[in-house]
Amino acid sequence: MKPVASLGSYIRSAARVTYSAYRSVPIRWRLAGGSAALTFVILAGFAAIVGTLTNRQVRTQFNDQLLSAVDRLDAQLNHHLQFTGVNLNCNQARVRLRDYDVGERAQIRIFDSADGNLLCTSSQNEIKGANKAPVAPSPFGYAPEQTSGTFTQSGYRVTVRQLPVKPIGTVTVLYALPLDVVDHTLGRVQVFLLLGVLGGTILALLAGLFVSARAMRPIVELTDAAREIERTRDASGHLPHPEADDEIAELARTLEGMLAALDSARSDTQAMLDRQREFVADASHELRTPLTSVLANLELLTEELGGEQAETAEAALRSTRRMRRLVGDLLLLARADARRAQPHRPTDLAEVLIEAASELGPMADRHELSISAEPAIVEGVRDELHRLVLNLLENAIRHTPPGTTVQAATQSRDGQAVVTVQDTGPGIPPELQHRVFERFVRGGRDGGRGSGLGLAIVRSVAQSHGGTVSVETPEGGTGTRFVIRIPAAGTALDPAPPTPDQTSTTTGRTIGRRRNRS
Repeated sequence: MKPVASLGSYIRSAARVTYSAYRSVPIRWRLAGGSAALTFVILAGFAAIVGTLTNRQVRTQFNDQLLSAVDRLDAQLNHHLQFTGVNLNCNQARVRLRDYDVGERAQIRIFDSADGNLLCTSSQNEIKGANKAPVAPSPFGYAPEQTSGTFTQSGYRVTVRQLPVKPIGTVTVLYALPLDVVDHTLGRVQVFLLLGVLGGTILALLAGLFVSARAMRPIVELTDAAREIERTRDASGHLPHPEADDEIAELARTLEGMLAALDSARSDTQAMLDRQREFVADASHELRTPLTSVLANLELLTEELGGEQAETAEAALRSTRRMRRLVGDLLLLARADARRAQPHRPTDLAEVLIEAASELGPMADRHELSISAEPAIVEGVRDELHRLVLNLLENAIRHTPPGTTVQAATQSRDGQAVVTVQDTGPGIPPELQHRVFERFVRGGRDGGRGSGLGLAIVRSVAQSHGGTVSVETPEGGTGTRFVIRIPAAGTALDPAPPTPDQTSTTTGRTIGRRRNRS
């Protein structure tokens, strides 16, 4: 039973593969191929019937022709043929066998029924003496075994009859016509039928392709319109309607109704999201004032209280500062989502970098900051740019171990202001490489302390200023490098006289002390 089961499994597998291949063929070719296959079956059946009837008719006519010629020859020989001694009067007879040679290729033989000797042929009317006459090379040089009837032998259709001859005796008359003429005629008929079947199938295939292409044209137009709507993301676009009120027209109306419903739903969703963004922006803005008041009161309490109460006030102060930072981040992102643009003014990114580095002094106590601040003027919002640089520096310090070097630089290059923040830490995990700028994405190295909004704010601020942000791997192969590119301002500030050395390498503790002295 195993071979049978294996054969059945093989057949089912082959059927599934064939059906899968058939489904992958375009509908236009399937319609045309089905039409051509049906036409082939019809024409092949018709050709088989016509070929059978033609073969039967031609062979019947051939046999009728053979029998008619034998009947006429028999009638003439019956009256004029007789023996003169041992010979047959073929020369003296009025009948010439060649006159009954149908198509000039007939084989006519007269044999002596008694001994089977050849007496007469269509090419030589008399043989004088059966033992002395030469026998011409022929498939009928000897008397046939069959003494009457019609049969096929050596490519000939043969008819044999017994004929009485005066005064006493009997001869065997053999009349044979070659079948190659009939076979050739039937072969030509078969070739014509085969060409007709193939030609009809090819024409049916071409016609099917043409008709299916015209029938599929409205669907192609619908597909192109849908692809354009997908590209533009505009669900309010209109779909083409075919002239005929058929199934395709109904499909077009259904799709257009669906797009209208989707467009309406998207408009409602967009309006709701806009209201939510407005609310978040307003709420974040309103929260800043009470948080500032709470923060100021907690700072006063930490200075006046002592012991455990002071520690409690310090913990509350740290939480409030974190809350204020988070509210500020949310406010910045909410304004960006709500497209609330603030006035842009010429801002030097070098000054922003120095201020942000000084602000991170206590946090960068065990890291070495290397600052290279070259003038880089952009049109922007100073607070947002400060938040961008501060987030990059804080991100580098928070996600790298103590003793790591963090390098930050600003410069103008090819009409762009470039901010670079690079560290020599372990780098970003591969699974987070493509998600670091998404909101609320946090790595495991900060212990879960971050909000996951730092780099999202960096990208949002860069984009709101017409710039870009990218993350790269330094040339050494370790660490992380963030590069911000913002179009430079058309007009520069009137900066204060530059100090002789704008490049410095300091520790976080030194930066903190500089800030305290300022």
